[in-house]
Amino acid sequence: MNKPTVFLAVFLLSIGTIIAQGQKRAKAPQVTISGQIVDQKTNQPLEYATIVLKNLKTQGVSGGITDEKGNFSIKTPKGTYDVNFEYISFKTVTQKGKVIDKSMNFGIIKLSEDSKTLDEVVIIAEKTTVDIRLDKKIYNIGKDLSVRGGNASDVLGNVPSVQVDVEGAVSLRGNENVTILIDGRPSALVGINGADALRQIPAEAIEKVEVITSPSARYDAEGTAGIINIILRKNKITGFNGSLQLDLGAPERYGAAFNANLRNKKWNFFTNTGWRYRANPGNSYSDSRFFSPNARNDRVIERRRFGRLGRSLFTSFGTEYYINQNSSIIGNIILNKGNDDDVNTNIIDRFNISGALNEATLRTEDEGEDEDRIQYTLDYINRFDGSGKRLSINLQYSTEAEDILNNITEIDTQTNILNDLEQVIEEQNEDRALLQIDYVVPVGEKIQYELGYRGNYRNIFNSFFLAERQDFVNNGPLIPDTGLNNSFDYRELINAAYFQYGQEFDKISLLAGLRYEYTGIEIEQQTSTTVDKKSYGNLFPTLNIGYKLKDGESLNIGYNRRIRRPRGRFLNPFPSRSSESNIFSGNVDINPVISDAFEIGYLKRWKKVTLSTSVYYNRSNDNWEFIQENTGQLTDNGDPILRRFPINLSTQDRLGYEFTLNYRPFKFWNINSDFNLFRVSTNGDYVDPNTMVAQNFDFKNTAFSLRLNQKLSLPGKTDVQINMNYRGPNRNAQSRREGIFSMNIAASKDLFKEKASINLNVSDIFNSRKRQQTISIPGVSEQYSEFQWRERQISLNFIYRFNQKKKRGRQRRGGQDFDGGGEEFGSPTP
Repeated sequence: MNKPTVFLAVFLLSIGTIIAQGQKRAKAPQVTISGQIVDQKTNQPLEYATIVLKNLKTQGVSGGITDEKGNFSIKTPKGTYDVNFEYISFKTVTQKGKVIDKSMNFGIIKLSEDSKTLDEVVIIAEKTTVDIRLDKKIYNIGKDLSVRGGNASDVLGNVPSVQVDVEGAVSLRGNENVTILIDGRPSALVGINGADALRQIPAEAIEKVEVITSPSARYDAEGTAGIINIILRKNKITGFNGSLQLDLGAPERYGAAFNANLRNKKWNFFTNTGWRYRANPGNSYSDSRFFSPNARNDRVIERRRFGRLGRSLFTSFGTEYYINQNSSIIGNIILNKGNDDDVNTNIIDRFNISGALNEATLRTEDEGEDEDRIQYTLDYINRFDGSGKRLSINLQYSTEAEDILNNITEIDTQTNILNDLEQVIEEQNEDRALLQIDYVVPVGEKIQYELGYRGNYRNIFNSFFLAERQDFVNNGPLIPDTGLNNSFDYRELINAAYFQYGQEFDKISLLAGLRYEYTGIEIEQQTSTTVDKKSYGNLFPTLNIGYKLKDGESLNIGYNRRIRRPRGRFLNPFPSRSSESNIFSGNVDINPVISDAFEIGYLKRWKKVTLSTSVYYNRSNDNWEFIQENTGQLTDNGDPILRRFPINLSTQDRLGYEFTLNYRPFKFWNINSDFNLFRVSTNGDYVDPNTMVAQNFDFKNTAFSLRLNQKLSLPGKTDVQINMNYRGPNRNAQSRREGIFSMNIAASKDLFKEKASINLNVSDIFNSRKRQQTISIPGVSEQYSEFQWRERQISLNFIYRFNQKKKRGRQRRGGQDFDGGGEEFGSPTP
């Protein structure tokens, strides 16, 4: 059997075992204990605080942990217990000999910091968990062996519901129109080219990732698939604590990362700094057939090698000042610098209609790129009396600058004569400014109002310059191409206001909201001296209803309206080149896409299993389609020049089913898996105004993806992690992609009484993570291609923790815990 078939068989066998075990469990009648755990000093809820129940008769141990509001609700048999309320670096509160013969509420439990513990050694829980909730999935990075020494793109590749393709494009449930936030806000750190920017953020700088498929009115309406929120590390542990990581690997890669914080009663200083030097070799192959009658070449075969060498520095420094126990000010500066030197070669063979070789060339691109990103953030938070009332004010400014210089040569390998000499200079700049105000007002214990404002300014500047030699006989100068050279300036201002109302009715919770966004844009094409302006306003209603069927079992229904706005190159009508024979032109008249999304989710928790399933439906009108046409022009080598451009054309319906499973059959074995199946239907027709030839974009496509992650904790404080991923075949009106299987394996061993760890990781062990695609344009061309952005990599990491040691402590039931040791307990109440 092939690898995908084996993977599917293992996956389905695991799922069958999990469900069977879940069905075997017959539980005796139980009572429920509940309450809330807060910080005694600040009255802030303590999420993931632990409740330990020790039955004095049976000596059995059970329990649970708190949710994001500090609340807990745990089922337990009747009996007499010693009850402990615990939180890392806080003094444990114990109630001995507690008789629990009926459901009871413990009220508010207040824990105080343990100064003795803090003055000695800080215990760090190095856990990787997938926390499944009805409104979101939270992936806590912790000790994920497979991403050490990696980047944000590698992290997202392990997150449930998220897929990262070969080129680094991120999608959510198979939909690439997803909004990526940094600390809950848009940021230039994500960059104009999101895939490249994500590769510049080291994995060690990330604390957790939130996946939100049914966002409330508090969030921007951008992104029809939903939101991925990357939360960066900002340690708040009292005292001085930190870690140092060193990386080494093949192909050539070196790196170092330093994380630390220093905190006293009034101040907390924190930093995250990482430096990387790495080679990322890649390759591609394409075989193209052209049907145009004026094409000199009937067939073109290309074999490319990508020699990428990148250097990057990422540093974050911030401080938090505690004004009093309920309010604080946080300032943070993030700097990201990158320098790339790439040498890419392309061997090209061109054949005539008889199959004879017309021309054989070697094309070399020597490209250098400099990237600078910086972000300034200032946050003010006031929690008033700690009763839930909250005011937050956020200011942020971020900027990105990219400069690219590409020198291109092409040599006829049969005659060894230079036949093409080009120079490409690109400049891309982005500036962003944000003001956000959120105000939450609770009314009693069951009702909450929230309102807020966000102003978001964005300026994107792009310039493209191409010059090429036209006179090779006399070694003539490089002549600028006036048909391609252009400067493009895009300015956008979005003002948004929202209001939402939440209430709990016994087992039902309701959150309804309305958001209004007014968008004003200005597009300036400096070469053609034209300015286009456009403005529009939209209302975005949201509704989320939760129903608690019983403890550990919940149902959620969600609706939200979302938007996809065109930006940058999508609006720039001047052509830009991806190769000599392929150009892309934007469309200044393209309109945003509005989408309505519906979702029904179900969450069930057993002792060792958490199951989350959902059915979702998304409908988009005026969907963008990319038209590819033959311009009728030829390159100097006789290849037809093809042009792509976007238009509002189709209606798209997306229906899907997803489930995520967390399972821990034994103390030493953790399993996390997710499966997504969706069907896309598109309807639309395009008629070429020049040829009057109609092109039909109607298509139906069913696709799926599978992920299976496993962690084994072996004797000798050694961990092994295996991640497998399969993305099924996919197609649209013009292309078809084959399925992609990949597998990573990593191992880690603790040293020096758990003060240090050494980690070995093999990424894409079968070297199979490559895209295979066929593109067919009736009457124009057909192309088969393979593309592998990054080949198999091996890395070795060493981590030393100072004033810290790793905690192999209690785990929560149903969560994927990659720490692998200790007893496991309950989950947050959904």
